[in-house]
Amino acid sequence: MSEGWKKVADAVHEAGSLICLQLWHSGRKSHPSFQPGNQAIVAPSAIAIEGDGVYGIDDKKYPHPVPRALETSEIPAIVEDYKKAAKYALEAGIDMVEVHAANGYLINTFLDSSTNKRTDQYGGSVEHRFRFLKEVIEAVGTVYPYNRIGVRISPNGAYNNMGAEDSVETYTYVAAELGKFGLAFLDVMDGLGFGYHNKARPMKLFEFKKLFVGPVFGNVGYTRDTAEGAIRTGAADAVLFGRPFIANPDLVERFKHDWPLVDAPFSCWYTHGPEGYCDWPAYSPDQGTKN
Repeated sequence: MSEGWKKVADAVHEAGSLICLQLWHSGRKSHPSFQPGNQAIVAPSAIAIEGDGVYGIDDKKYPHPVPRALETSEIPAIVEDYKKAAKYALEAGIDMVEVHAANGYLINTFLDSSTNKRTDQYGGSVEHRFRFLKEVIEAVGTVYPYNRIGVRISPNGAYNNMGAEDSVETYTYVAAELGKFGLAFLDVMDGLGFGYHNKARPMKLFEFKKLFVGPVFGNVGYTRDTAEGAIRTGAADAVLFGRPFIANPDLVERFKHDWPLVDAPFSCWYTHGPEGYCDWPAYSPDQGTKN
């Protein structure tokens, strides 16, 4: 794995840029077919995602399985897995890493009271629910200095059945505690493009600028103009773009010259090969849209 990512990191460095790699555990957003011996997927509590279903390794969709609640004794090994992943990233020449604590994946389900019903030191109070993320950051911090580690959170997101009535309390605490580490940045998915859980008021980006000591990035559903507005008003130090880069590999130039953007269809978001994912051309006046 490190050798494969080294090729990517080298290419980015040769182009004169830096690369940040995201570290995450899918948690309950997975299927046993991806696990050795079809083992059960895991989560802080045995609460399944409601709704559409999840793809298995055979590309067929199945009902969301009920995850197995992790034993307290198992959690240190998962923390260690994050440390191992950080080591692999460092070996590959990755400049910095982001710990993914958003979008209903494992760390997010520990943070939110709606998905964490534990009664041990990893559940209950917001301090206890934060413990797993804290331990992950401390472990990754033995590989990368804290100023080369970022964290992603999604305080408003409903994706993967997330959100809780005490979200404001939770993420107020999380942001303030994360600010004590001296991290590279806090990536806040404040936009509602992945859905709003509607269980508490939506938290605004400027709130996190007051709570977190360090750079704060906005994310999800921004346009060039709204991103510039967030930066101009001081609500954000930067704004991140993901999906627009799929069909617009020259997104920065398009923003700079006010060229039109192409919208990649959902079928291009997750593919097994380059077609439709990383073969979109740079802007030209006669550019069309892929099917």
